[in-house]
Amino acid sequence: MKIIIAGAGAVGTHLAKLLSGEKQDIILMDEDDEKLSRMGNNLDLMTVNLSPTSINGLKEAGVANADLFIAVTPYESQNMTACMLATNLGAKKTVARIDNYEYLLPKHKEFFSRLGVHSLIYPEMLAAREIVDAVKLSWIRQWWEFAGGALVMLGTKMRETAEILNVPLHELGGQNIPFHIVAIKRGSETIIPRGDDTIRLNDVVYFTTTKKYIPYIRKISGKENEPDIHNVMIMGGSRIAVRTVQYMPEDIHAKIIENDLNRCNRLTELVDDKVMIINGDGRDIELLREEGIRNTEAFVALTGSSETNILACLAAKRMGVTKVIAQVENVDYISMAESLDIGTVINKKFIAASHIYQMMLDADVSNVKCLTFADADVAEFTVKAGSRITKAPVKDIGLPKGATIGGLTRNGEGMLVTGNTMIQEGDHVVVFCLGMMIKKLEKYF
Repeated sequence: MKIIIAGAGAVGTHLAKLLSGEKQDIILMDEDDEKLSRMGNNLDLMTVNLSPTSINGLKEAGVANADLFIAVTPYESQNMTACMLATNLGAKKTVARIDNYEYLLPKHKEFFSRLGVHSLIYPEMLAAREIVDAVKLSWIRQWWEFAGGALVMLGTKMRETAEILNVPLHELGGQNIPFHIVAIKRGSETIIPRGDDTIRLNDVVYFTTTKKYIPYIRKISGKENEPDIHNVMIMGGSRIAVRTVQYMPEDIHAKIIENDLNRCNRLTELVDDKVMIINGDGRDIELLREEGIRNTEAFVALTGSSETNILACLAAKRMGVTKVIAQVENVDYISMAESLDIGTVINKKFIAASHIYQMMLDADVSNVKCLTFADADVAEFTVKAGSRITKAPVKDIGLPKGATIGGLTRNGEGMLVTGNTMIQEGDHVVVFCLGMMIKKLEKYF
């Protein structure tokens, strides 16, 4: 598969690194030669110092033979123009990064497709949705819904109060337990567990289950006494912050603290009247106390500095905030954030890469999630007629090492999977896998 990525910024370079290990034919193009030189020589890709909006430049990059053209420069208009040109020069499929929510409305999809822009991605909006999912339940670290919520996956950290510590998984209740443990994150290692594995203190455990059993998982995880979230304080009035408060449930009250007065004035125009806008420094402990940090259950740090966000979350935890969420765009700081017990980390690069990666897949994949901490992915496959996964029980299919089936939905109903489960055509199957292994799993579906 020949893939051209236009834009060697944060999203483009991260995506190029991910895809270069997939044995794809990757070309990274950018007008800034310095950005391209930072990529190093150890990646299996080609870099070209050309403009993505130059017809000659696109021709020289070989766009006529491109299976996928991805425009992720910082400029929306440049991305849209590049995709239109690429399509007209022969690219089979195009993806543009945008920052205008209006373009994503369903009524505009056909219009942009006719112009040659086949898919649109808005990383800030995707990040905001992940933040809202994370604050819905105070005791979880990550949360995903599959098939409209018929099946859910959640990650939560095991404290001393958890009932399932130090018990081999095969002793947790046999075939009738209403959940499946798909992975355990222990230190820097991600484990796909077997029956003789045990859950230890401070493990982050990833469960799949149906919504009615979420209270049960909360109980066995020892999280029943953690307060529900009603008040959220957001540091930084970024576009992600605006989208976050727009998606926030009605019963959660939000405050945004922004240092720039002009931005504060703009925020009052962009968000609902019920959202309080505060002009000040979110690192100011006295200001946080005055604004009710002691009565706040969730603190979200969304400034442009990863270091500031991590430190602000640590300060909020010391002041008693149950749930802290930090935007960490510097990938090198993600493991540090985890070691400091920052509950949820938001990284636009990972989120955008997951969605673009989904577009590369030949199988019918409706959902791909990147687990920020775990170097792993979750994918939702729709099973095709006659596919390999339907030929035998799950235990005899021979899934590659590092992959496990977390559950499935059939006719809209969520089901957990055992070794004896027979998967059928039309099922929506949730697969958990280490690394970027999703491409290897396509042949099963």
